[in-house]
Amino acid sequence: MRERWYYCIEHARVEPRKGCPVKDRLGPYDTREEAATALDRVARRNVDWDDEDRRWDES
Repeated sequence: MRERWYYCIEHARVEPRKGCPVKDRLGPYDTREEAATALDRVARRNVDWDDEDRRWDES
């Protein structure tokens, strides 16, 4: 079984499966590098969702 990685929002760090509780983590990610950029991915998705909400509001 391959290692999966998580980003802990409580401690601002990348962790393996055996880390902080699920409620404090984002993931799983396939690589440590993907987990390290989890907050960037969340920020981009939030902008996209906000843009989509505005398009619906304008309809």
